[in-house]
Amino acid sequence: MNYEDQILDYPLAPAENSLGEKLKFIVSQLPNSPEGMTLAEIRDLIGKDSLMLFVIFLNLIFLVPVSIPGVSTVFGAVILLIGLSRLFGQNVWLPNKIQKRVIATDKLGAALQRAFTWVHRLEKISRPHRSSWVLTRGFNILNNVGFVLGALLLMAPFGFIPFSNTVPAVALLFFAIGFIQQDGISVLLGHANVVTILYFTFLIAGGGALIYELFSFALGT
Repeated sequence: MNYEDQILDYPLAPAENSLGEKLKFIVSQLPNSPEGMTLAEIRDLIGKDSLMLFVIFLNLIFLVPVSIPGVSTVFGAVILLIGLSRLFGQNVWLPNKIQKRVIATDKLGAALQRAFTWVHRLEKISRPHRSSWVLTRGFNILNNVGFVLGALLLMAPFGFIPFSNTVPAVALLFFAIGFIQQDGISVLLGHANVVTILYFTFLIAGGGALIYELFSFALGT
C-alpha cells in the first residue's frame, strides 16, 4: 500500500478532517528514526496534490525552538519553488539534491507535535469561503507574489534576529490555510505579516547604514 492509499484509509476521509487531524495523521506515519526520510518521501506521504498542506507541514518546524541544521534553507527553497510554480502556473519541480535531502524524523516529529497548538489556533481564526474576492484571478497574482516574498524571507540569513524564521513562517501558514480554505481574510493576514517583516528588514538595514555613516564621520574617513 502506498502513502496516498494510507492517507485515504484514515478513519475519516481527508476532506472531512480538520487541518490539524490531517497533519497529526501524517506525523504519526513518520518513522521515529535518526536515519530519517528524504524530503521526496515526506512529500509523497502528504500527497503530491496537497501542496499547501505540504507547505503547512514544512512551516510548522519554525514555530518551536528546535535545532535541525540547514532546515530553513532547504524547507524555504521548497516553499519558494512551490510559490514560483503558483505564480507562473507551472508544475512544481524540485531538484534531485533537495528531494534526496534526508531529514531526521525523530527530531522533526517531536517538533511538529509541539507545533500543533499553532494549527488549532489558526483553524479557529480561519473560515472557509470568507471574503473570497481576495482570491479572484486578478488578486491571486499579488497573493502569489506575497507568498514568494514570505519564502524568500524564511530563507534569508537573519539568524541574529529573534524569531527571524518564525514570523515569515506564520505569514506562509496564513497564506497556505487561506488558499486551502479559500479564506480571503487569512490571505490578507499573510500579506500583513510579510509587509511587517519587510518593514523591519528595511529598518534594520537602514539602521546599519546609519551607524556605518556615523562611524565613518567620527573617524574622518
